[in-house]
Amino acid sequence: MENVLIRNEKKEDYCAVENLVREAFYNLYIPGCIEHYLVHLMRGHEDFIPELDLVLETEEGRIIGCIMYTKAFLFDEDENKKPILTFGPLCIHPEYQRRGYGRYLMECSFQKAISIGYDTVVIFGSPVNYVGSNFRSCHRFGVSVDGERYPAAMLVKELVPGTLGDRKWRYQDSPVMSVSREDALRYDDTLERKERLVLPSQEEFYIMSHAFIE
Repeated sequence: MENVLIRNEKKEDYCAVENLVREAFYNLYIPGCIEHYLVHLMRGHEDFIPELDLVLETEEGRIIGCIMYTKAFLFDEDENKKPILTFGPLCIHPEYQRRGYGRYLMECSFQKAISIGYDTVVIFGSPVNYVGSNFRSCHRFGVSVDGERYPAAMLVKELVPGTLGDRKWRYQDSPVMSVSREDALRYDDTLERKERLVLPSQEEFYIMSHAFIE
């Protein structure tokens, strides 16, 4: 893709990236958002992967997108532990959405992930946003959460086809992903004020995030 650059995030980008994430997610899933607070916490966590902390920058030097990864794990039926990846947040500034930038940033990050030895990505997200990038239902790969439940929003991509085989797997993400909504909103209160609204997209997210596949 022309006229944009993908590079690693630098310390001097932190404020701009958090503002970008806040702008992209505000009122989308809840009144306000927690994703910018997650970014704030992730960078200092042991499961954060700096090599996969990427920003998308225009020719003018404006950061318009970002993706960040942490370690996650799969456990097979014998409790063998397999290191994998999860990402989030992935975002593009609202002014640049629906132009293919998000997919481009994702695909570039996948190639980098493969180059440092990872073969699987598991995420939680709306399927409509990710099936075009070959994410599939966790049920198809036998990847569940505790209790052998298959969340409708849990999606799997094999970076190396066939790597998961026909075994059953249990997913475990990093503790850093367990963000307190109350702490996030308190952090948000220290920033420039934005109006927290109740929008239809929030109910859609609630339904999807609480749905399971039989």
